[in-house]
Amino acid sequence: MTDIKFGRLEDLPLREAWKHEALQFTPWLAENIEHLSEAIGVQLELTGTEVAVETFSADILARDLDGNVVLIENQLEQTDHTHLGQIMTYLAGLEAQTVIWIAPAFREPHLSAIRWLNEHTSDGFSFFAIKARVVRIGDSPYAPIFEVIEKPSAWERSLTQTRKDAETGKDAFSDVRTAFWTRYLERHPEAEAEGIKVQRGWNRYTRLADGDVLISVWIGEKTAGIYVRGGWGERKHSAADRLGRHADILARKLGFDTYNPEPNGHLFGERLPKSYQDESNWPEIIDWMEERRKLYVAAISEAIEAEQ
Repeated sequence: MTDIKFGRLEDLPLREAWKHEALQFTPWLAENIEHLSEAIGVQLELTGTEVAVETFSADILARDLDGNVVLIENQLEQTDHTHLGQIMTYLAGLEAQTVIWIAPAFREPHLSAIRWLNEHTSDGFSFFAIKARVVRIGDSPYAPIFEVIEKPSAWERSLTQTRKDAETGKDAFSDVRTAFWTRYLERHPEAEAEGIKVQRGWNRYTRLADGDVLISVWIGEKTAGIYVRGGWGERKHSAADRLGRHADILARKLGFDTYNPEPNGHLFGERLPKSYQDESNWPEIIDWMEERRKLYVAAISEAIEAEQ
């Protein structure tokens, strides 16, 4: 016998956690996109929500570290033909390379469609079916679980150690990332006041101009980097709008030959060819990121203050 008391893990309808798909589920996914990153094993960064395509609106758009467009379509109920048709419309209209369809249950014809697309589209396209679950034990807080039930056939090999362990909901390097950000603040504790926090994700933001300008430092499987982006959703071009008039000065101060904002609103991107997965790289990555981040903050802050 034992004195330990065990609870029973209970699956709940998604609507227990999110009453409304567009007003609650989609915003939550957008703000917690690292859950999907861990599910498929690739870092994703939000670029927009409710993005217009003709008379429709795509739920979430993101990008991976290679700059590929990722379309995320989510449902609170079992999959239907309407959403499948919308996905195909968005795929063409947004030139997405990766599609992630999230629902609590998938009809077999829809899983067959995902498998067919993975088998017959050209290299560079990937289609995922992800089952969303909400669980808890007793009166504990709700816990989200995302299970990949369809994916490209070669996905396992391409991801190597970065794919998610489906049973634990935790990828192989999430603890490593937590340790990396912990070491970052040990070396540069002053950065905590400017947005560098300990967490399992890949990137952290320093917010300027009331969130119109975000400076992101990020770590990846092969490289680390820094870039500037605008706000979320409809504000994705806010950084380019605010900083465009100072483009030449900023480019010179940051060491760029030209000012070339990307269509998704990102600008001034740099990469360091070092992987965070090798701990021996951490001092070089951290010091490079913090040196560049401080330079970006100083140059951009001076430009913004000059407007006032």
